[in-house]
Amino acid sequence: MKNRIILFIGSILMVSAVYSQNPHLTIEGSNGKFFLEHTVAAKENWYSIGRLFNLPPHDIANFNNMSFDKPLEIGQQIHIPLTTLNFDQKGVKTSGESLIPVYHLVQEKEWAFKLSSVYNDVPVTSLEKWNKVKRDDIKPGSNIIVGFLKVKTDLSPLAMGITTNPAVGNTSIETPSRTDKPADLSSTSTSNKAPATTASSGAAASASKPVSQPPATTATPTSNIIPAGNTPERVNSYAISHSTGGFFSIDYTGSGKISNGQAGTFKSTSGWTDGKYYALMNGVAVGTIIRVSGTNGKTIYAKVLGQLPDMKESNGLIVRISNAASAELGLGEGKFPVEIKY
Repeated sequence: MKNRIILFIGSILMVSAVYSQNPHLTIEGSNGKFFLEHTVAAKENWYSIGRLFNLPPHDIANFNNMSFDKPLEIGQQIHIPLTTLNFDQKGVKTSGESLIPVYHLVQEKEWAFKLSSVYNDVPVTSLEKWNKVKRDDIKPGSNIIVGFLKVKTDLSPLAMGITTNPAVGNTSIETPSRTDKPADLSSTSTSNKAPATTASSGAAASASKPVSQPPATTATPTSNIIPAGNTPERVNSYAISHSTGGFFSIDYTGSGKISNGQAGTFKSTSGWTDGKYYALMNGVAVGTIIRVSGTNGKTIYAKVLGQLPDMKESNGLIVRISNAASAELGLGEGKFPVEIKY
C-alpha cells in the first residue's frame, strides 16, 4: 500500500513538471458541443487525464467513442468535453477550485456579439472584462477569453500559477503563434480538432466534467510505451506527400547541442497522417523540438513529451521516437543509430 501511494504522489509531481507553465487552452467545437484538445504524454492514463481536466475518466472515453479498457498511446490526441460541470462563464468557483482561461481564436467577420451568441450567450460585458478590451477592439487573429476551465487546485497541475481572480489572469489579447493542435487537448485536447492543442490543443494542448475521484491506490499511472520489434512498417501517408521532416520542422530552433547514440521506438497513433512526431529523451525540457537524423541521411523533427521510461528496454538508448517517425526515417521499429540536434 505504501509503495502504491508513493508511486501515485510521484506521478502527480511528474505531471506537474510537464504543466508547470500556464497552459493556453483553445476552445473547439460548435452548437454547444465544445471541447479542448489534448495530446497524451508519457505515463498519462485515463485516470490522470481525468484529474487534469476535472472529469470522470469514463466520460472522456465515451466522448471520444473509445474503450475505457484500451490503454492510451503517447502522442494520441483526444477531445476533452467542456460541460456545465467544468466550464464556467460566470467567474464563480468554490474553495479548492481554480479557473483557467479558455480562449477563442477570432476569425474574419467575427465580432463581440457573434462570439456571445456562439458561446452560450455569454455577456459581451464579461468578454470585455476578462480581456480588458472594448468590443470594437476584438480583431481577427486575437485570442479572446470566452470562459474558464474549472479544475480541482490540488489535483490538476493545470492550476499551477493561475491567479485567484479569473478576470485578471491571462487577459491581454495576443496574436497567437503556431500551436500543436492535438488533437490538443488539448488541447487540452485537445487535442487532437480536439481540445487542445489547445482545446486545441487547445490540443493542448484540454477539458471536461467534474469527477468523483478514484482512490489513489487505483490511479497509479502505467507506462503506455510498448517496445516495438522489427515488424513490417506501416505506410506513412504524411511523409509521402511532404518532405519537411514533419509538422514540427518549422518550430525547430536548435541551440547547437548534439547527441549521438542508439534510438528506439514506441507505438503511437500520431504522425501517420498529420506528421506530428514525438520523442522521449532524458535531460531535455518537455516541449523541445529535436532534429533526429539517421545514418541514411534522412531527418525528422519531433517534440519531446517526457523522459525515457525506466525499463530495461531503454538501456543504451538516448531517445525513443514514435513509430511514425521511424517509418519516415526508413529505419523500421527496432534500434538504430541516430544523431540528435537540439
